[in-house]
Amino acid sequence: MSAPSVTGTPARAKMDTKVMVSLAMLTGIAYIVMLASKLMPSVYGFLDFDFKDVIICIGGFTFGPMAAAIIAIMVAFIEMITISSTGFWGFLMNALATCAFCCTASFLYKKLHTKKGAVLGLTCGLVALVAVMLLWNYLITPIYQGMPREAIVDLLVPVFLPFNLAKGGMNMAATLLIYPPVVAALRGAGVVPPSQSGQAKKISAGFVLFSLALLVTFVVFALVLAGVI
Repeated sequence: MSAPSVTGTPARAKMDTKVMVSLAMLTGIAYIVMLASKLMPSVYGFLDFDFKDVIICIGGFTFGPMAAAIIAIMVAFIEMITISSTGFWGFLMNALATCAFCCTASFLYKKLHTKKGAVLGLTCGLVALVAVMLLWNYLITPIYQGMPREAIVDLLVPVFLPFNLAKGGMNMAATLLIYPPVVAALRGAGVVPPSQSGQAKKISAGFVLFSLALLVTFVVFALVLAGVI
């Protein structure tokens, strides 16, 4: 009787190791981006804009929605034990917001692996972020901010809704801009399998201009909310 074939096992193990290393690297980069985002002005004293979702979406687009969830939870946990003053509740809100946006976007992009799929996925992720955070700000924010629930209800539409819209919109536009060159670099390093078409997807100037215009629009919106302009 011949021995069972193990052809391809070393290559699979090597790829799995590269994926784990890539997820660890993306987690570290997302944490650094989160720290840099603290330089941006806050809204209402405790709502911070954060660009780490860009890095987490790149991980999700590249490795799938489960990878996005893993990175999101890891970064939120590291933030909780290093610089956050909101403890478990802040960790929960952080992880929920990022997973709502990044996992939704990554799931839809996996189903429709095109530029249109990326735009659709990120748009749905933005809608999911706004809806989920309206609910969870109502449920949880009074607990860790020490505010009466009635006060939070008064802030849902005029503060929380536009804040999450601006935050998600900036992350959406930035992801559309930087994902193509990043995934091309990962493919070049052999971390990500080549495109099924065998050819690199070209990004049109129109798509870049659309993404830039979207980013500028949401950045200006965020600055208005923060009272800068």
